[in-house]
Amino acid sequence: MISDLKGKVVLITGSSTGIGAAAARAFAKLGSRVVVHYNASREAAESVAADVRSFGAEAHLVGGDVTRSANVSRIVAEAVAACGRIDVLINNAGGMIGRTKIEEYSDEYLHKVLTLNVTQVAIFMHEVIPFMRRQGGGNVINVTSIAARHGGGGGAIIYAGAKGFISTATRGWAKEVAADKIRVNAVSPGVITTPFHERYSSAEQLKAMQATIPMNRLGTAEECAGTFVYLASDEMSGYVTGQIIEVNGGQYMP
Repeated sequence: MISDLKGKVVLITGSSTGIGAAAARAFAKLGSRVVVHYNASREAAESVAADVRSFGAEAHLVGGDVTRSANVSRIVAEAVAACGRIDVLINNAGGMIGRTKIEEYSDEYLHKVLTLNVTQVAIFMHEVIPFMRRQGGGNVINVTSIAARHGGGGGAIIYAGAKGFISTATRGWAKEVAADKIRVNAVSPGVITTPFHERYSSAEQLKAMQATIPMNRLGTAEECAGTFVYLASDEMSGYVTGQIIEVNGGQYMP
């Protein structure tokens, strides 16, 4: 039983649904104090917060569009005001925006994808790392994607490239803050049954993806949650930093 996460403050961006919501529930079961962030899905976020509290843990809701830097600063400030510190930051918020072919690229599309998947993560690092330095340490867990490994496809190439940035930056950030007792790692999900694929992938596409997975099934958000817990726990992974952990049923084996 992991014991060092009890009472720790865990800020999870994009945690109203999918992988973020599953992670919030997993940390709650271990007694963590969970800050549930949402953008448009307040009702879903309130449901997650209710689940967190049902496990006897503390939950705080923070809302805001993370593609606006001022909101990132406010979200972090609200988390610190409510809990006094941030022990674990999970940069989970992100999205594809849409499946777009090369000839359909526009300045607006490129800006949206990169702002949602790259810029806001960097701004969260900018805002949270100083707090972690002052409190004497912490853990950051970024969310990348199997798309960062194989380049995406079906109009997802810019998204894949953005996630490739997250994978690369995770290693660089890990080196920069290691002396401050801050670890930075990433989780790389494969094909997970979440609202992401409900929005962007057809049944035919999912069937084709499943055929490439040795376990011959799609993953669940709950099957990703344990990896976040492992990386957040100094007790379990205290000598692990700068790593990208694949959770994909064997679809990609680096």
